[in-house]
Amino acid sequence: MVTLTENHHVPGLDVYGFLRLTHTTRTRRHALSAVLDEYCRAHELRMAALFVEHAPGDVYSPAFVGLLDTLTLPEAYGVVIPSLGHLGPSRTAAERTRIILGVGARLKQVRFTPPTFHDADRCRS
Repeated sequence: MVTLTENHHVPGLDVYGFLRLTHTTRTRRHALSAVLDEYCRAHELRMAALFVEHAPGDVYSPAFVGLLDTLTLPEAYGVVIPSLGHLGPSRTAAERTRIILGVGARLKQVRFTPPTFHDADRCRS
């Protein structure tokens, strides 16, 4: 069996989780954290830290700024999120995605929702 990452030359395999949990329960937070941990185990990545945004804010919330600071570390590989919605509302998520990719980090979504047929039809028109 070929491993996913140990045969690849990458500077580090540390990823940083990011959750946006403005209105949630402790149980949901633990469940989402467990999903990220399992994703990391399955993809031979190490969850170095988890950043949680509790209050809605602008693009540069304290949690997001903390995440960006860690992405400057030499062993930083990327960011793992349950879904794009954890980066915020659509415009905020788009800007945060641009920023994360702009610093050279990878952005991994555990739950990717492919476009529906309705969305595909709309893209063609």
